[in-house]
Amino acid sequence: MKKLFASLALGMSLCFGGAAFAQTAPAAEAKVEAKAEAKAETATPATAPAPAAAPAAAEAAPALVPNKGDTAWMMVATILVIMMVVPGLALFYGGLVRSKNMLSVLMQVMVTFSLVTVLWFIYGYSLAFTEGNAYIGGLDRLFMNGIWDNAAGTFANAATFSKGVVIPEITFAGFQATFAGITCALIVGAFAERIKFSAVLIFMTLWFTFSYLPIAHMVWFWMGPDAYTAKEVVDEMNGKAGFIWQMGALDFAGGTVVHINAAVAGLVGAFMIGKRIGYGREAMTPHSLTLTMVGASLLWVGWFGFNAGSALEANGFAALAFVNTLLAAAAAVLAWCVGEALMRGKASMLGAASGAVAGLVAITPAAGNVGIGGALVIGIVAGFACLWGVNGLKKMLGADDTLDVFGVHGVGGIVGALLTGVFNSPALGGPGFVADWTTATMVTAADYSIAAQVWTQAKAVLVTIVWSGVVSLVAFKLVDLTVGLRVSEEAEREGLDITSHGETAYHG
Repeated sequence: MKKLFASLALGMSLCFGGAAFAQTAPAAEAKVEAKAEAKAETATPATAPAPAAAPAAAEAAPALVPNKGDTAWMMVATILVIMMVVPGLALFYGGLVRSKNMLSVLMQVMVTFSLVTVLWFIYGYSLAFTEGNAYIGGLDRLFMNGIWDNAAGTFANAATFSKGVVIPEITFAGFQATFAGITCALIVGAFAERIKFSAVLIFMTLWFTFSYLPIAHMVWFWMGPDAYTAKEVVDEMNGKAGFIWQMGALDFAGGTVVHINAAVAGLVGAFMIGKRIGYGREAMTPHSLTLTMVGASLLWVGWFGFNAGSALEANGFAALAFVNTLLAAAAAVLAWCVGEALMRGKASMLGAASGAVAGLVAITPAAGNVGIGGALVIGIVAGFACLWGVNGLKKMLGADDTLDVFGVHGVGGIVGALLTGVFNSPALGGPGFVADWTTATMVTAADYSIAAQVWTQAKAVLVTIVWSGVVSLVAFKLVDLTVGLRVSEEAEREGLDITSHGETAYHG
């Protein structure tokens, strides 16, 4: 235990040291051209407008008061995302492992979510969603400092995607905490049944700090619509946004930040930790597909908060994201079942549940960015693509990705991110993006280039893969050098429930 706490202390010191260093990095010189100055959708994802985003001139304007309906909706959405993790993801993963490892997976998901939530409110929110440079934020909100405005006697506000519309910043911070938590918890599935519990916690601390926070800042941080007061300030405001946001990439609720980011970390972990004992020679079938079905269902319901909540308002874009989430998941279930029937002659319950998750993953970056037809196509493509991901691609890679994190979240996230660039086009029923934030003018079908936007999406995907891959490799290596990554062969054979936690999920 002493070794665990010592290692955690080392990890935290590295985290804060890295954060301080990032503050000194030069700001990106890239500027967004006027035509693409806001290739962030009208309701770009959980994009987080900076709390201190308003220009000085706005301080003289009447104070903005959050709408109670928007605030209530965001709190409900936050609760739904929490349900996705505990119990949704925990049960989905737990049912897929062998009974001797059931509790270990539940523990890893629940404690990872709890750890990241604590770190988020200490320093994570500040580094992700305050002004710093193109790659990381600052420490203005360290320990949530300034969330209460003493001068005004009220809570600070966060921008949404509509001029003059705000929500309490504390509400936005809470919503985003759940995104950070589920992203880290997703990684658990890739190396389940063989990793040390202490190693999980130390790795998550490092990866959350050096991969999740920078990617979230690069994709979602911008100065908010009210900062664009005139043409003269456009370049300045764009230059303060995150690196990938400046590219003009669209990510409504986390295709890059959540799914691709986590999937790459999981794949690296699967390679570095190695295959389970007996993998490929012994049966390692799921011990309870019933629990997996329950978990998948909870994920599906909770995902409405994940995607529709990312509009940050109770408006039409939230409704669009809601319906697209429903449709894409349903389409992916059918596609996966058809694919299985063609491959094996039978459609399985595990396949249907996996298809639902695949569709949910793929629609995440596109939820409020595509029309109904686009969502249908994305769901169908994701169902077939992820079925290949957990079969053909998995064999090609040769990694023991226990619960197919990369096959579903990696492949699904990439499919969704790229197809967002296609179906965001107004010519294909998509809403397009805001071409001019000073007037909130949307891009026209004539001015929208599918090829250019898909290329922008592809660059965002590549940046995420490389960043997460490098950080994951270094983080796993550091953990291996301190406490070690893998349990002993004896402990793995007996099961992690007993050997790591001293309890068992089932008796008799």
